[in-house]
Amino acid sequence: MADSKEINPFLRQALELGPPIIFFLIYLKIRDNTYTWMGTDYSGFIVATLVFVPIMLAAMATLWRLTGHLSRLQIFTAFMVIFFGGLTAWFNDERFFKMKTTIVYGTFTALLGLGLLQGRSYLEYVIGDLMPMQPEGWMILTRRLCLGFGILAVGNEIVWRTLSTDLWVKIETFGFPIALFLFLWWQIIGLQKYLIHPPEADE
Repeated sequence: MADSKEINPFLRQALELGPPIIFFLIYLKIRDNTYTWMGTDYSGFIVATLVFVPIMLAAMATLWRLTGHLSRLQIFTAFMVIFFGGLTAWFNDERFFKMKTTIVYGTFTALLGLGLLQGRSYLEYVIGDLMPMQPEGWMILTRRLCLGFGILAVGNEIVWRTLSTDLWVKIETFGFPIALFLFLWWQIIGLQKYLIHPPEADE
């Protein structure tokens, strides 16, 4: 496998975070519209979902071309977006795309929980090279993230089933990612003592 190439961090962030923001902006623009194709009416939400899929794939293809690497998380997320985006369009039912977030977070919860039952950290397997840490630290982080993803899965179910589509889109685009980022930042700060720092080269 080819080594991952470094690219401008701002470009990476644009490729990773750009598609959801574009989806949000497109949704705001067409949310009140209805589009008819082959005798079937489609809401602005469903059309925005269909536009989002190729935009996300194009961004991932660009990231792969520039870096030569995509993480397992990115590949899994892309599969889920394509699959549930397709179901949303096929059945003309926005609930499928809304449930996607629950299933993604729920899958992460189940996988991390399965590893914990086996006394292993699957999280270390996925991102261990990015953040060297002692095994005890990985187990602590894995337990906390397992709980965190479970809370997000339940939270998404509550949000999409009880609140408006407008609120769900805003929370999905900004609320959940920001909450996850802050949670991860809090955990990394708290687990500093478990980080493995490379030895300083002798002068």
